[in-house]
Amino acid sequence: MIFTLVLILIGALLLLVIGINVIQQQKERAEAERRTELARQRAIIDETETVLSCTGMFPCSTNIVLILYKRVQEALSLSVSLGGNQATDYHRRLQDINAQIETLNNGTKQNPSVESFRLPDTDKQILTLVQVLKKLKAILRAEHNKGKIDPTIFAQEEARIDSLQLRINVDSMLSRARSASFMKQYGSSKQMVTKALATLHTIKAMTPNDPFITKKVDEAKILLDEIMGAQKQAAPNAPQPKNDDDDIDVLFQPKKKW
Repeated sequence: MIFTLVLILIGALLLLVIGINVIQQQKERAEAERRTELARQRAIIDETETVLSCTGMFPCSTNIVLILYKRVQEALSLSVSLGGNQATDYHRRLQDINAQIETLNNGTKQNPSVESFRLPDTDKQILTLVQVLKKLKAILRAEHNKGKIDPTIFAQEEARIDSLQLRINVDSMLSRARSASFMKQYGSSKQMVTKALATLHTIKAMTPNDPFITKKVDEAKILLDEIMGAQKQAAPNAPQPKNDDDDIDVLFQPKKKW
């Protein structure tokens, strides 16, 4: 009898230990999942805020700013429930973003023209802008795929980003072509201008009334003419072809006596 009771107690203890281990593993798994999801939401917040901080580098509409703010808003809402000790901080930031969204919704919508865009002065700024526009386009498509953006607004804003990327690409190629020409690297310079013209003609076929395209086509043609003219002037004088009659005269001229 006592032996049976001991066995029962041992079995109960084993079950208790197993149960505690299972519960502990479940807690650890849930904590790991919480941390992973919180890290993902923080990455979304950081990425979106980085793009927001660079919106002053290009003509940015109110619609784009609202899309970015709402993306941060959603990530902060999830972070409040996942934040643990940081939940208070996330809640405060969520209140701030809610106030900003309300202000934008109640204010006048801005839709600045892409024509006002000017390429940044330094290569570092240009690279930053290229990376920001690439991220912005990915965010725009991701939010649209989730059904969070009106299709009309999505089409307008994607076209705006495409136009900005085109302007950066063309302006950058023409700028590099001028620099190469200044360094007398006429072959590279001519190649970049030709590539820029090919890009412009392709886009012009789709949007023939875009004044930027027309202006840049004329600018590229003038630059190409300047490069070809400079290349021609810098080329060494070609050797004059020999006259066969001169060779014959030399051959049969009177021999000098020494």
